[in-house]
Amino acid sequence: MNDLYMTGIKIVIASLVSGVGAILGGYTCAKLSSKICKDIRDAVYEKSLKLSVFDFKQFGTASITTRTISDITNIQTAFTMFIQMVLPVPIIFVVASVLTFGLDTMIGFILLGVLFAVIVIALLIMKMASPVFKKLQKLLDRMSTVLLENLTGVRVIRAFNKQKDEQNRLDTSFENYANTSIKANRMFANLDGLSFLAVNLFVVIVYWLSGGRISAGYFQIGDITALIEYALLALFYVMMAQMVILTLPRALECCSRVQAVLDHSPEIVDLVSEDKKLAKSNPVLTFNNVRFRFTDAEEDTLHDLTFSCNRGETTAIIGGTGSGKSTIASLVLRFHDVTQGSLLLNGQDIRKMTQKRLREQISYVQQKAWLFSGTIAENLRYGNPDATDEELEHALKVAQASDFVHSLPDGLNSFVAQGGTNFSGGQRQRLSIARALVKKPELYIFDDSFSALDFKTDTALRKALAKETKKVAVLIIAQRVSTIRHANQIIVLNEGKIAGKGTHEELMENCEVYREIVNSQTKEDDE
Repeated sequence: MNDLYMTGIKIVIASLVSGVGAILGGYTCAKLSSKICKDIRDAVYEKSLKLSVFDFKQFGTASITTRTISDITNIQTAFTMFIQMVLPVPIIFVVASVLTFGLDTMIGFILLGVLFAVIVIALLIMKMASPVFKKLQKLLDRMSTVLLENLTGVRVIRAFNKQKDEQNRLDTSFENYANTSIKANRMFANLDGLSFLAVNLFVVIVYWLSGGRISAGYFQIGDITALIEYALLALFYVMMAQMVILTLPRALECCSRVQAVLDHSPEIVDLVSEDKKLAKSNPVLTFNNVRFRFTDAEEDTLHDLTFSCNRGETTAIIGGTGSGKSTIASLVLRFHDVTQGSLLLNGQDIRKMTQKRLREQISYVQQKAWLFSGTIAENLRYGNPDATDEELEHALKVAQASDFVHSLPDGLNSFVAQGGTNFSGGQRQRLSIARALVKKPELYIFDDSFSALDFKTDTALRKALAKETKKVAVLIIAQRVSTIRHANQIIVLNEGKIAGKGTHEELMENCEVYREIVNSQTKEDDE
């Protein structure tokens, strides 16, 4: 009985040590995998911020989102399971094999054969599963893309009564993903079935061989139990490892997709590591024989552009659709690099300064105004976190947004939905203009950012803006002549070339393209 009691105590102690070790191991593993995947997410996000517009289009918004969230989650899960279930296998395998061979050499070799067969089956199914998981991740991208389009374009869908068609399109993407996922799960089921078959066959063989050995006096009945325990222990860990190994093709595919983002060479990179001191000069912005062609285009979009934006003056750019107006703004911000020629800011080539320094000198208001979820004050401070409430109020007043902001119950602390969808188009544009004013840069770029304003607001805003920008340069890209007719200099673009340059009065006399634009808009207003 003393031996029995001591054995029981040892079993309890071993169980406690094993349990505590398992808890600590699981906690450590989870913490390690979480930190590693956090670092990966940070790296992917930082890299995505460095991608140019063209680079980003190669991956797509939905795909970048899936890679940053879903793919890295799959990597984290596989990493955790690998440490907990695969790394112990070699130790368990060796210990179980040694103990089995210690009792019976033949059964030891049989155990090795069964383990080998199970591992071979797992590797074969893993090889078969790899292309399935690759397809699965692409279908996940497709599903995310369609879902994102449906959510962001819900107003258009309803306006055209396309709910049924979009539902069918989304159902098709769901069904394709589900069918591929079922195919992958069937592979898991086949492996489980074959593995359990191998385990049960081994148990039958042990009983069959042990019967003769017991009759001959070589075995005791307890030895049978020991052999089966050793075998089940080894096979259990091998089967658990199989389950993890079968998740590896998906995790490896996720790793490849994440690695593709991290290894991608951005089209736009900093050519200098440190910025030289940037002195204020006049003109603020200069285009010298600038030509530009998109990476995937066969012809130049812009041809030999030469003009300057002077301090205290407004330069306007107008032209027909597709003439390259918005491309000019992208070049100034280095969203793209010029193909030929040079672009100077305060006398310095923008390629010889870091992107951070360049964009610190510019306030950009794009055509489609975008606001971030939060408060109005947080959005206005986006380019200048240290701006005071007085500065915010002044910017709102100049942008003709003060009245409608103060009409809100919470004023500057009013809630802004993602994208600013709880405000009208004109309100979003005025808030975007106010945000640009708070930054107080060297150069303002307004890319058709007055299009949603009525004529009265447009006129009042331009009048207030002229007083605010006496010491900086302003570049306005517009469709409406009324928005730019008082500019100090108007650049007329036609098919990527400068068709005219001068004031409104000069262009009306000397530029046929500009007269056509004015006449067409005047005719539209009359009608």
